[in-house]
Amino acid sequence: MAGIKHIKTRPMARLLLLVLLAAALTAGSASADKVDIDSFTSSSIKTYSYRIVNSYPHDPNAFTQGLEYDDGLLYEGTGGYGQSSLRRVDIQTGRVVDIVHLEDEFFAEGIAIWKDRIIQLTWRSYQGFVWDKENLTRTGSFSYRREGWGITSDASRLIMSDGSDALYFLDPNDYSLQGSIRVTADGEPVKGLNELEYINGMIYANLWPSTWIAIISPDTGEVTGRIDLSGIMDEGDIPKRWVDVLNGIAYDPSEDRLFVTGKLWPSLFEIELVEDTKEE
Repeated sequence: MAGIKHIKTRPMARLLLLVLLAAALTAGSASADKVDIDSFTSSSIKTYSYRIVNSYPHDPNAFTQGLEYDDGLLYEGTGGYGQSSLRRVDIQTGRVVDIVHLEDEFFAEGIAIWKDRIIQLTWRSYQGFVWDKENLTRTGSFSYRREGWGITSDASRLIMSDGSDALYFLDPNDYSLQGSIRVTADGEPVKGLNELEYINGMIYANLWPSTWIAIISPDTGEVTGRIDLSGIMDEGDIPKRWVDVLNGIAYDPSEDRLFVTGKLWPSLFEIELVEDTKEE
């Protein structure tokens, strides 16, 4: 697929994009489960802060819904009706190397790489798409019975979120539901599970709409750690709009690099986790 130039959106077009995204998400917020931050942060779970190792340019018009690292490149799924895409991105420059756009009726959500395929969810169309990883051509689709939010995979399963406190396990061959677990912290449900990444045997989940990431056992659903990313984006750089939340986790296993970004953020960050050793 030929490379595509990174086209900047004019200020008025960007404003219109933000208004449309805000309207779409406001309409859906009544049914979505938000994380209970007070409950989550008061639990006895191990807490991590972060150290920024590197920062890289990120398309500020990308409403990031899914993020994956593979073979030196980032794969990113972006959302919004009429704005949804799947793209390959150069990490160092933020340049969009390849891009395909979804039909206007789809609001794209999370992505996961499974062997030579990319799996991409949609929000309220109850439909997922299968893409060839090499050339970004659509090769199939499948359906599910809940909203699509985040998706990742372990060695044998796809793992999906729907914005609640549940994680669902899918067969990667026929996308059938194989089971589910409820996510808890000190016995309390953790809602708002959004973008997912499987890292060293654990599930990392953005908690919507917050600056927290939960580290979850896929066996029990118990949260074993939490990452506080508040302050990672300088207040002067990120637009002060609630739609611009932290969303996007990618991991490079060969170099042990962890990347995070957010919806419409101008930066992608490589971070190192720092365990909080403060006395309670």
